[in-house]
Amino acid sequence: METFERRAAPLAYLGAAIVAAAALASCSVSVPDPGATTPAPAPSVLATPTVTPGHDADAVAAKDLPLSAGGTLAAGVPVGIADGLREATGWKLVQENVQGQNRFVRKDGCQVITRLSLNQGALAVAGDDKASTEALFAYLDPGIEPASLKAENLRWGADNDKPRRKVQVLAFNARPAADGKAFSVLARMFATAGSSVYLSAACPSPAALATAKADVANYLPLIPPSN
Repeated sequence: METFERRAAPLAYLGAAIVAAAALASCSVSVPDPGATTPAPAPSVLATPTVTPGHDADAVAAKDLPLSAGGTLAAGVPVGIADGLREATGWKLVQENVQGQNRFVRKDGCQVITRLSLNQGALAVAGDDKASTEALFAYLDPGIEPASLKAENLRWGADNDKPRRKVQVLAFNARPAADGKAFSVLARMFATAGSSVYLSAACPSPAALATAKADVANYLPLIPPSN
């Protein structure tokens, strides 16, 4: 039977790719599921996760979801990631649902990766999404210190007919490389849901990265479960 250590072994290389970022392609990081070998599919905007009766998922979806509110989600029901960036001006979807991962590229050379991973209980700190997300980053690269992570927001829900809500994530914003290339990684471990979301953006310059992250925030909302 395959051990956790064997499944985690590729992370040494992948984590190094986060820090080094020698090329834009180096910023692609696949997040394996510590507790399972089968990757999760990447849901689209319309693929809204559902929950069993008895939990008011719509009430949770109607409010902002800071890191402190992860316990309001239903246990074991994953949060989704939209794929609306494919419709944004200048962007193109070039890799769809490859081991649960989508990849988008923009005409100026920017690249965005999204991934949803299930069965993350081995990394989760019960009742604490912040500590769980810090553990996820440490799993990706032990060199990433919690102090280097910054709280940022993504959209919570893809419904444009309602007031926008925010979901808090942690971000690792690397210093630009000598050649100007810049990248950022945003992630959140939902401890109660037992799943994680991962988004990375890499661009030829910090200015381009800023606009790419704005597009991510606008077109790639996280999708809450619904009733």
